[in-house]
Amino acid sequence: MSAIDFWVARQREDAAGLPGAQLPWLARLRAEAIARFADEGWPTTRRENWRHTSLAFMAQQSLAAEAGDKPEAVLARLRKNYRAAIRGQASSHGAGSTLGGGPGSHGAEGAVGAGLPANAAAFAPQDLDRWLVFVDGRFAPALSAIGGLPGGAKIGSLADALKQTPDAVEAAFGSATDGETPQALNAAVATDGAWIHLSRGVAVEQPIHLVFIGATAADRHLRNLVVAEAGAQATIVEHYPAGAAGSTLTTAVTRVLAAQDSHVTHLKLQQEAPEAIHLATIAAEQARGAVFASHSLSFGARLARNDIRTRLDGEGAETLLNGLYHADGRRHVDHHTRIDHARPQGTSREFYRGLLDGNARGVFTGRILVAQDAQRTDAMQRCDNLLLSRLAEADARPELEIYADDVKCAHGATVGQLDEDALFYLRSRGIDTAHARQLLTYAFAAEVLERIAHAPLRALGRAALLERLPGGNRMEELL
Repeated sequence: MSAIDFWVARQREDAAGLPGAQLPWLARLRAEAIARFADEGWPTTRRENWRHTSLAFMAQQSLAAEAGDKPEAVLARLRKNYRAAIRGQASSHGAGSTLGGGPGSHGAEGAVGAGLPANAAAFAPQDLDRWLVFVDGRFAPALSAIGGLPGGAKIGSLADALKQTPDAVEAAFGSATDGETPQALNAAVATDGAWIHLSRGVAVEQPIHLVFIGATAADRHLRNLVVAEAGAQATIVEHYPAGAAGSTLTTAVTRVLAAQDSHVTHLKLQQEAPEAIHLATIAAEQARGAVFASHSLSFGARLARNDIRTRLDGEGAETLLNGLYHADGRRHVDHHTRIDHARPQGTSREFYRGLLDGNARGVFTGRILVAQDAQRTDAMQRCDNLLLSRLAEADARPELEIYADDVKCAHGATVGQLDEDALFYLRSRGIDTAHARQLLTYAFAAEVLERIAHAPLRALGRAALLERLPGGNRMEELL
């Protein structure tokens, strides 16, 4: 049996047990999706969108999980780290203080020049109230705490939503032809995910944490749907911690439907085990005046691919795509982004930075498409990579495709090493070479973290970065 046949047989075997199996529209969509996957297979470098990242090896890849910490232990560690981040903010700024103000205020995200608002305040013990935990691709209610919700907010599992509000889920689910074939496989076999629906004008003040833990399964497939009606606001954290070791596969699709004047901030933290394969898509659709901010922190997995795209389909919509990746050893990380400016007066800002060490390879492909009707578009895109070894490699391909004539667009990319003059300056001030390299590396990456408006989340990202960097524990003393 070939690898493709395996997944086809697996889907047919599991179909009756997947959530919403009784729904004709979903059964039909899953059949179409697995048929597409069987026909097209895993992407190879023959496809333009996969020029630098091939999944051909998946045809011979055996998946096998090795037991790691129990989910309860993983979750306890995450919550402890997050409490530490909150305490850190409290000690730095005073308990109850705010850096970014409440929803709709302008914090670090707004400081990038796009007028993007911050979604949340700084220190807030209630941040620990909303954690939806999924183990091996299925909702774990015993480990979750949804907390009190404002009227008009629904937060829970996709499986439950398919029972309670299938019509609403159908409108947001997507189709079998969306994206690339890993996304089609996800549509065919996804076992669960998060369902977040915010009615008109509803604001959820504290972040909603979605935690996906691998325990014993070799593969897991999540599909998260976020629907923000007009004027609604929320901050969502999508976290993939290191759980089960071994050659595991995660496919994850997160769809965000942002209606008029809604504000959605999404932060993804990927820290999967060193042999894991992580294939993810974040797809947003923005109506008039909608604001969407995506922060992608990719620090784990042997191969990580993040497809991030948004469509500004209403006048005056604003987008921030902000990302940081670190890879060492022989790891490979790929960010593939697309911003479609379809209507006038849209604003987008896109910043990615990569830290590459050992024999690692980082790939960035970013495309901004400005339609003929999208006059007065303001778009800027940058990708910068820092090579920390002679064998590390970075490929950056920024692209602009413009059909309107009244626009302000720019893009750029750099690949370089640590600045020798800066190293010399730090050494001349009594800092040894190792610490000097660590300080300069952190300073290069910190700019990405500073764009995260919510202070505890920014601290969480900072802690995750320092955990990755050589000598990161000593860096805490210097910063």
